[in-house]
Amino acid sequence: MSTSSYAFHKDQQSASRPIWRESFVGLDWLTLRASPVFYGLGIPRGDHSAVITVPGFMGTDLYLQELHWWLKRIGYRSYLSDIGRNADCLDLLVDRLLSTIQKAYDETHGMVHLIGHSLGGVLVLSAASLRPDIVASVITLGAPFRGIRSHPMVLEMSKIVRQRIRSARRDQTKPACFTGYCDCEAVNALQSPCPPKIPHTAVYTKADGIVDWRVCINDDPATNVEVQSTHLGMVFNPWVYELIARRLAQK
Repeated sequence: MSTSSYAFHKDQQSASRPIWRESFVGLDWLTLRASPVFYGLGIPRGDHSAVITVPGFMGTDLYLQELHWWLKRIGYRSYLSDIGRNADCLDLLVDRLLSTIQKAYDETHGMVHLIGHSLGGVLVLSAASLRPDIVASVITLGAPFRGIRSHPMVLEMSKIVRQRIRSARRDQTKPACFTGYCDCEAVNALQSPCPPKIPHTAVYTKADGIVDWRVCINDDPATNVEVQSTHLGMVFNPWVYELIARRLAQK
């Protein structure tokens, strides 16, 4: 991807999204259970390399258990992120993620693959930029890595989180914490695209009811993949799972 046209929009903007569509997340889950992909059929087997899954805004590793155990079943050393709830200072969250990446690298003696859902995708891109020496690839699922363009309800929740962070840490946090204007390492790392040597697959859906899909894609169309899914359902979608298996298998 060319760095000349890359733009990370620092300001948060409200986006009119069809949030009602997210009520169909159960269909993604049911379709996954009925798919041969869920049982490891017709997809490449893993090579026992490390893969870390990272949850989205307000989420924890708990809702990624399905993806986590599926990765194990198809032959990968799957790790949960261990970042806690994704509702804290981004610099702190990335620091926790970097610790998990280092642990996976030390235990497997190999490069580490990262998969991030929604805001988790923003975290993995930041981590990849900070530690390109041990990250093998990045897959983002509905991740607004070009700027926060979300449903008004999500933006209101982010304001509450930001106020809580400032209240809890007071003088220990930066004034612009949890915004695109923060000058911490984690946010600064987003000002440039994923390092060229690290393959980045940006998965998005135009039916996204949470995030404007246009901030979830790269400048290079070859690195973007559109799927039919809800935003929340990306982590339960059989076509996303098949894509993950094929991208992880690429050398």
